[in-house]
Amino acid sequence: MADLRTTFAGISSPNPFWLASAPPTDKAYNVHRAFEAGWGGVVWKTLGEDGPPIVNVSGPRYGALLTPDRKLLGFNNIELITDRPLQLNLDEIRAVKRAWPDRALVVSIMVPCTESAWKAILPMVEDTGCDGIELNFGCPHGMSERGMGAAVGQVPEYIEMVTAWCKQYSKLPVIVKLTPNITDIRQPAAAAKRGGADAVSLINTITSIMGVDPDTLTMTPATGGYGSHGGYCGPAVKPIALNMVSQIGRAPETAGMPISGIGGVGSWRDALDYIALGAGNVQVCTAAMVYGFKIVQDMADGLSNWMDDKGFTSIEQFRGRALPTVTEWQHLNLRAVSKAVIDQDSCIQCGRCHIACEDTSHQAITAVKDGKRHFEVLENECVGCNLCVTVCPVPECITLRTLAPGEVDARTGETVSATPANWTTHPNNPMRKPVPA
Repeated sequence: MADLRTTFAGISSPNPFWLASAPPTDKAYNVHRAFEAGWGGVVWKTLGEDGPPIVNVSGPRYGALLTPDRKLLGFNNIELITDRPLQLNLDEIRAVKRAWPDRALVVSIMVPCTESAWKAILPMVEDTGCDGIELNFGCPHGMSERGMGAAVGQVPEYIEMVTAWCKQYSKLPVIVKLTPNITDIRQPAAAAKRGGADAVSLINTITSIMGVDPDTLTMTPATGGYGSHGGYCGPAVKPIALNMVSQIGRAPETAGMPISGIGGVGSWRDALDYIALGAGNVQVCTAAMVYGFKIVQDMADGLSNWMDDKGFTSIEQFRGRALPTVTEWQHLNLRAVSKAVIDQDSCIQCGRCHIACEDTSHQAITAVKDGKRHFEVLENECVGCNLCVTVCPVPECITLRTLAPGEVDARTGETVSATPANWTTHPNNPMRKPVPA
């Protein structure tokens, strides 16, 4: 039987599924319900300093990008950090951890970028008995305009400095939450490591505007006729997050650093992608807000069943297994050849593959055969680009077949050769890497 237990940055939890710091983790009521549903951990919604209260808009805080059948692609929010009193949050965190000692409870923190502010709040948070802290260096709206959140996360020197303060004034594991609103995610990750961070989590939300109301020509969503850029998350950001997770995992400066994967996790398959690329666990927000807390049960069951099927008994046995397969474009095997294949028994004759290929690709799919509507791949024109596979509405109807060594590429007439073991330095690779001196 698969064992889903994980230890991340020294923090144990019964499974790798945590709720991210967000509205679902704003209060004890929510967190109790989450743990009852089966979540392995939560990151409590970001706490601020004990001062003037945070005031959120009393109007639309969320916006969404939907498909025509109203499936959610992307989610936007302009909600700020917790607007509840600091002491109330601390009391509830203490009570929740006492009630659920086997679950991971991490507290997100965001205070002004001064040593005194961090020195003041850290002992109060640690006194709750929580398992760790997450430094919110990623929020792109509201707080960043006040010199916090992404305003700190975009400056590696600030990240290193604040992380070092937290390691100095607290004994808790420190997780640094990174902003994607930066050119190279490896730089802030390396800064966090230099500051002594025990782990990083990413990605936080992406700066975004959802659209314009066609009737009023005002930004939407809006309050009182005005709107503000917000943070974008949900399924659409997952590929961006996966790339950044892999970049940190591959960079020499941060290789081996524990990573909590965030962004578009809504199923066990999403979690698998993150873990296979090196993440030690995943954090979820949007999916829980759309479908409720019990979604974690499908996630855990799905991952467990997949692990049983593959013979894995622990998360660590497959964590990072896909990372070595990620490389730069210039190191790809340019002699590998693939061709599209259409399963005629599954084809519904919709013609989408033909239209896409004919209009925008390589004119490699016929539309007529023997005077009848029929779609078939012309191997001598097909370059294996995968466009037809992508647009086909029938799963597995169109697939790509990789030619075996010795087969003739109908397009070029050349024989396909085996990939040399030393392909990155092989003389037949036109983009080969030079042999080290």
